[in-house]
Amino acid sequence: MKMTVDFEECLKDSPRFRAALEEVEGDVTELELKLDKLVKLCIAMIDTGKAFCAANNQFMNGIRDLAQYSSKDVLVENSLMKFSETLQEMANYHTFFSANKLDIKKFKDAKKQFEKVSEEKENALVKNAQVQRNKQHEVEEATNILTATRKCFRHIALDYVLQMNVLQSKRRSEILKSMLSFMYAHLTFFHQGYDLFSELGPYMKDLGAQLDRLAVDAAKEKRDMEQKHSTIQQKDFSSDDTKLEYNVDAANGIVMEGYLFKRASNAFKTWNRRWFSIQNNQLVYQKKFKDNPTVVVEDLRLCTVKHCEDIERRFCFEVVSPTKSCMLQADSEKLRQAWIKAVQTSIATAYREKGDESEKQEKKCFPSAGSLEPGSECKEKLLKGESALQRVQCIAGNASCCDCGLADPRWASINLGITLCIECSGIHRSLGVHFSKVRSLTLDTWEPELLKLMCELGNDVINRIYEAKVEKMGVKKPQPSSQRQEKEAYIRAKYVERKFVARHLALVSLPEDGASAVPQHQEEKRHSSSERSPQTDKHVRSNDSGIQQSADDSREHLAATISANSLYEPEGEKQEASVLCSSKQLDPGLQLYRAAYKKNLPDMAEALAHGAEVNWVNIAENKSTPLIQAVLGGSLVTCEFLLQNGANVNHRDVKGRGPLHHATVLGHTGQVCLFLKRGANQHATDEEGKDPLSIAVEAANADIVTLLRLARMNEEMRESEGLYGQPGDEIYQDIFRDFSQMASNNPEKLNRFQQSDSQKS
Repeated sequence: MKMTVDFEECLKDSPRFRAALEEVEGDVTELELKLDKLVKLCIAMIDTGKAFCAANNQFMNGIRDLAQYSSKDVLVENSLMKFSETLQEMANYHTFFSANKLDIKKFKDAKKQFEKVSEEKENALVKNAQVQRNKQHEVEEATNILTATRKCFRHIALDYVLQMNVLQSKRRSEILKSMLSFMYAHLTFFHQGYDLFSELGPYMKDLGAQLDRLAVDAAKEKRDMEQKHSTIQQKDFSSDDTKLEYNVDAANGIVMEGYLFKRASNAFKTWNRRWFSIQNNQLVYQKKFKDNPTVVVEDLRLCTVKHCEDIERRFCFEVVSPTKSCMLQADSEKLRQAWIKAVQTSIATAYREKGDESEKQEKKCFPSAGSLEPGSECKEKLLKGESALQRVQCIAGNASCCDCGLADPRWASINLGITLCIECSGIHRSLGVHFSKVRSLTLDTWEPELLKLMCELGNDVINRIYEAKVEKMGVKKPQPSSQRQEKEAYIRAKYVERKFVARHLALVSLPEDGASAVPQHQEEKRHSSSERSPQTDKHVRSNDSGIQQSADDSREHLAATISANSLYEPEGEKQEASVLCSSKQLDPGLQLYRAAYKKNLPDMAEALAHGAEVNWVNIAENKSTPLIQAVLGGSLVTCEFLLQNGANVNHRDVKGRGPLHHATVLGHTGQVCLFLKRGANQHATDEEGKDPLSIAVEAANADIVTLLRLARMNEEMRESEGLYGQPGDEIYQDIFRDFSQMASNNPEKLNRFQQSDSQKS
């Protein structure tokens, strides 16, 4: 090691040594100043680097925020996220250089000690020189002090020189070590950045190509928009009326929307312009797009709309419900007429749709024989809130279209109880509602009774009836890929002409008026026997045994009649007649009649397929109809099925009692609710002069009394409203909805009056 200050010269304390000390001390002082300056610059650089990193992180957060905002544009989102991740990874490799200060503390301490002992040695030398020769005691003392001081000086001076030489040697390595560390940090940072961007290069190249295509597309879109802009500018705007049309089948559920002035209900009767819309069978408005819509009419079935010509403002009309009215003003007469028509059409649509809602939810709690699931599982699914589509499609055969076999059908025929694809549903609509009533499984709302009806039947059950002879006749059933004409011809043959239904010989021809198939002498015999029997004068609920006995007698007579009629039939039909005779096959009307009481929907569907009249009258049993039998059987879904297939809700038996009377007598609240909704005449009186309300009052059935009184009140309200009046206020609607749901899902709660009556008796 090269020595800056020689140790030998140190012992001599020569002028050369002192000069070397001054030179080294000055160099160390200057080095210290340089290092202090460098440390300050390093600190400033570190602070700037931290600010850069913070700004860089903020920039990357901004990129990520923009990427999340652009989530609808996959290209922009993916690109920005990829760039942000690369920049973040680069930032993770950013390290800061820290300039280390050279450790000169030992040097400074040694210098202080050296200066102190140098001064002491100088004082000792002066004192030793000044002592007088004759003062021996002082001479010895001065000599001893000088010797001790010199010894200490040499020791301290050697340490000082050592620290000086070490410092001079060490500063080279420390400075170079710090600089090398700094350079390596930069090398790592930039090398990592190079690697990251090299990996990102192909992606950036592909993105550049996509941007070129996007620029071309943007230029094309710009030209198209400019052309559209020019076309619109050329239109005639002389008429300022907004072109508004209503559409009850709109995909978004909004029948009509637009601006109207609404008169406030405050004392000042101020008019405010609001955005109105008809949606979900409601009339609503909002001030701003983000505001929650304010409901004007909760249910359009409970309101009416009419012109208003008795106020000063023009183009006004009023929407009136049982609890409130809303005065509205359009911008022109044309718009006023459009809004009035839209409201009236929506009211009619709401009645049609709501009449079919309550059927579905009930079906899965009472599955048919063709159902894949037991009743407990269905009730469980009902509680879980499955959609109408899920509930109906799990019935046997319903997972594919009933007519062409296309998977996942989304439409249904509610009077047939089958599921259909969209093309077949269109063909069914063209047949007319007397053959098929089509509803959407996803767009329309479904009532519990209608859901139960769908689950009682299903594609397998109906196809066993309507396609019984398809294979025998060699007819090819359409496939999903078949032409529409082929499907339409097959569907008409199947449901309108009923070509594929198994031959069902009518045992007795029906009179034109739809009366009973029982001959006159048999009818007279029944009347005489009924007159002799006191049972026929009892309550209608006592008819069960009489119904069965009468049906058995009719069956025996009808079977015997075949032989008498066989002379007028072809040979082939004679053979079939003998088979039917042996099996005692029922007339379709009588089959429908009996199946209605037994709650057997598949048998009822079969009877209708064989030509049974839905309003068939059994003269032998007080001119009762299948609908009355369904009431006596106590089944809500059976009543719904008959009504969907055209049953007359107001047909009355010989005692003047219709389905509503019988349901009231028996305390079947759900059926009463259903018949009232389907337009049953609540004022009709029986032979004793009693209407349903008086019967309910006598039976002390509070639920039915409430329903009948509400229905009567709303009927009077409708009559007072005039031509456009519609029955029902909010309370009326809520109560009927509650009873409908309870009748379908918790019928035992509505049997409490019957139970109390039976306990009393």
